[in-house]
Amino acid sequence: MMASLRISVIIPTFNRAALLRETLRHVLAQTSPAEEVIVVDDGSTDGTAEMVAADFAPQVTVLRIANAGDLAARNHGLSVATGDLVAFCDSDDLWDAGFLAEMRGIWRREPGLRVAYANFRILAETADQKDDKFGDAPPGFWEGMRELGEDQAVFDRPIVDRLVRFQPFFPSCMVADREFLLSIGGWDESVGRVVGTDFATVLLLGEHAPFGVIRRPLVSIRKHEANYSGDVQTMNLGDAAILEHVLARRPTLRPLAREITESIARRRREAFDIAFARHDFEAVLAIDAMLGASGRSASQRVKAMVARWPPPFSGLAAASLLRLGSWRAGTSSAG
Repeated sequence: MMASLRISVIIPTFNRAALLRETLRHVLAQTSPAEEVIVVDDGSTDGTAEMVAADFAPQVTVLRIANAGDLAARNHGLSVATGDLVAFCDSDDLWDAGFLAEMRGIWRREPGLRVAYANFRILAETADQKDDKFGDAPPGFWEGMRELGEDQAVFDRPIVDRLVRFQPFFPSCMVADREFLLSIGGWDESVGRVVGTDFATVLLLGEHAPFGVIRRPLVSIRKHEANYSGDVQTMNLGDAAILEHVLARRPTLRPLAREITESIARRRREAFDIAFARHDFEAVLAIDAMLGASGRSASQRVKAMVARWPPPFSGLAAASLLRLGSWRAGTSSAG
């Protein structure tokens, strides 16, 4: 049965016709091909649907919907997919040729899997990033997995507590049991269009086991001017907003309230420091209001005061503070 598992690939897209063409070439070049490839055109105005129909029919099906965001587009594709498994790929990302073969392999070893994620590398416009995402995990993150062999492992218990601290799982690296994903409501659209909206769904998936992991980087995640995932300040604020949202809505997360609250504050403090380093004083004051007096460090209280000064004094003072090593802004994302 595992050898005959049917896979549906769902690709949400909005005005990325040029990038989508390369994404589709990688999807269709898999050594273990998908049985179904669905592009959900989320209201594009750049000829996306026409390009796919002209260059990739009948191998690829195009569904057109009114613009509703990537979560709604993924769910629309999920609602019509027919595969036993569903794989998701954003329209600017690239799969290695063996991605689906590896996913079929992990399901053969662990047929009861709910979801599995592969590792990835960053593909930037200027240069490729050699390090992989899983390697950025904090100490202990990968402990307790059951090894399946060949870079494959599985968490047999929920991992939400780990995901609150660090989030290494991206949509383009995900394959899920279709019926299971439908049973939990698909992608969580309640977060709206906050940056990093998939984080809410990863947290939901993390409540369920078995949860599969493929350590080998099999996906290239693009970073370019048209997406937000390369902006650490924006991503930290988006992740903090999502954590705040799901904590208020999901009773299952209440036992982790302290850890989640601390993660929210940490992400906002990091965003605060990055905004200050950019001399984005409007953002500094907005984040300062979110943190409150008790959420800031002593240095951040001084920075907030400087941000309120009129230009050019605020800029000069900020530059002077940043020349001191102890005031320099951090630039690493919370994950």
